[in-house]
Amino acid sequence: MLLQMNRITKLYGAVTANNDVNFSLKKGEIHALIGENGAGKTTLMRILYGMETPTSGEIVVNGKEVYFHNPTDAIAHKIGMVHQHFMLFPAFTVAENIVIGKEPKNRFGFDRKAAAKEVEKLSKQYGMPIDPWKIVGECSLGMQQRVEILKVLYQGAETIILDEPTGVLTPIEVKELLAAIRELAKQGKSFILISHKLQEVMGVADRITVMRDGVVTGTVKASETSEEQLSRMMVGRNLVPLVREEKPQGSVVLSVDHLQLNGHKGKPILSDISFYVNENEIVGIAGISGNGQSELLQVISGLSKADSGSIKLLGKELSGKPVAEIRGQGLAHIPEDRYQWGVSKDATVLENGLMGHTKTHTRAGILTGSTIKEMIGKWVDHFKIKTESLSTKAQNLSGGNLQKLIIARELAHGTPFLIAAEPTRGVDVGAMEIIHGELLKRRGEGGAILLVSSELTEIMKLSDRILVMFEGEIVGEIAAEAATEEQISLLMAGGKAVG
Repeated sequence: MLLQMNRITKLYGAVTANNDVNFSLKKGEIHALIGENGAGKTTLMRILYGMETPTSGEIVVNGKEVYFHNPTDAIAHKIGMVHQHFMLFPAFTVAENIVIGKEPKNRFGFDRKAAAKEVEKLSKQYGMPIDPWKIVGECSLGMQQRVEILKVLYQGAETIILDEPTGVLTPIEVKELLAAIRELAKQGKSFILISHKLQEVMGVADRITVMRDGVVTGTVKASETSEEQLSRMMVGRNLVPLVREEKPQGSVVLSVDHLQLNGHKGKPILSDISFYVNENEIVGIAGISGNGQSELLQVISGLSKADSGSIKLLGKELSGKPVAEIRGQGLAHIPEDRYQWGVSKDATVLENGLMGHTKTHTRAGILTGSTIKEMIGKWVDHFKIKTESLSTKAQNLSGGNLQKLIIARELAHGTPFLIAAEPTRGVDVGAMEIIHGELLKRRGEGGAILLVSSELTEIMKLSDRILVMFEGEIVGEIAAEAATEEQISLLMAGGKAVG
């Protein structure tokens, strides 16, 4: 056995993150670690990488017990970690990011040409082509993921921990990454894959360990299990099948007409965008990241201003209005990036939940603390948000629990129109079940929802109509019941729909 984690327990005050956990990894193995948000997966791997110290238990590498006080100790034992949120310098080149901390030198200092050559050699050796001179900030997310993996390989890692590596990647990038992982495993590298995407895990892992509430509920061979069994091990019950009732659509809630947004030197970012969303309807927008979806949502929500065109909510023009006025007119927004747009990480769960709700919980200019706590407490219970208390800072919640808090907050506004951008990014199957159910419930109550997701299965499962964006244009509209994954994928890539 390459490494073993024996009887690992980690306590944070009264909270038990890991409870007597056993985990092992073989050389050349891809071992997936799955579980609900807050199950203790990342904590366990942070311990293995030296970012956390276990309260009790031992780590054994190549038959010898080791003690990691920091990541440098883990790297010295050839263990590397690629984090869920990339730790790269956007202004530096690919080569500079990969060799940082271990730079090749010449008599003048840092030898950039030598660094580029080493990175080029490394990328060829591991079958991960990359331009060493490209600025990281100009790279796609998939390419940045590759930079992170090459950085770990450059440090000499034989064991690589990947924390939710496909969370921000397109379907094509996901396939490329999983193929690269398989190839590296064939070359003798060993992987620990933290994930919540069961389909991907089943397709790439050799063994799968499931955690729930800080304990291991089982370790199985991927070839001897199923997604249904893994779901039960993760959430402790059978998931309820999603039912999308047929509802007669009502009147138009949002209408967008001939929207135009120009970028640098007048190049169109959004070109002649027109569509509508009715009551009792979810309209899904599919597209590879970077084709104008983000900019479209920013224009609709007032975060940026279009060059021309019209946006109407319940017949009233939104274009050029400030964000507060637009939200007051009946718009709620689940943003695609929860950290950048959705929360203040230094604020508490209570403070983040209160955002946008202050007017309805104020008497004589004073916030009514008891009703606020009651409201947010109900969200925590209903959405199963794992937090020590309402006073816990948002940065101490797992990504999935933070996502559920944002969704609860935005749904609680009860607005006629809701933007749901990547609503289940980084969440587990149990949370996904809750979120999908709530979106369909809002639709059934007369809500109009604009859904943007990089997950095609999510778009096809929830939408009544599907719009496809490519290079800032809507290139197709398909009724959900007639849509196929192949048809949508073709449109996403710039092709034409067949039939």
